Amino acid sequence: MKKLVASLCLCLLPLGGVDLAHAAEGAPDAKVGELMTKALADYPGKDITLITVDYPPGAVDPVHRHDAHAIVYVLEGSIVMGVKGQPERTLNPGDTFYEGPSDVHTVGHNASKTKPAKFLVFLLKDAKKPILMPVN
Repeated sequence: MKKLVASLCLCLLPLGGVDLAHAAEGAPDAKVGELMTKALADYPGKDITLITVDYPPGAVDPVHRHDAHAIVYVLEGSIVMGVKGQPERTLNPGDTFYEGPSDVHTVGHNASKTKPAKFLVFLLKDAKKPILMPVN
């Protein structure tokens, strides 16, 4: 089992080394797809990245941060999001959520145990920073 978790972590290193040990035991993993990354010529050292996140039923994120301005837009299903110091929110299709560069994302999961959810995340970040950083 430890080898499987280590292998999965290595596969996710391009996304900042997601630490699956912090996700709920036995919960399915989210599937992250990078749609685009674009350097911003008029803001040297910055880029924008657009990703999709597919939450299978019951999926749970590990505690993490982005070190970026992150805007979430829900496409389908319902998700629960929260950052340290703020109340968690249940988001439905068309709803948005913001995370700042210093926010710690403490709550992130599919609100349903039977239906999938999907959302877009738009990130404005330093070009050399990973998309996601686990928080212990």
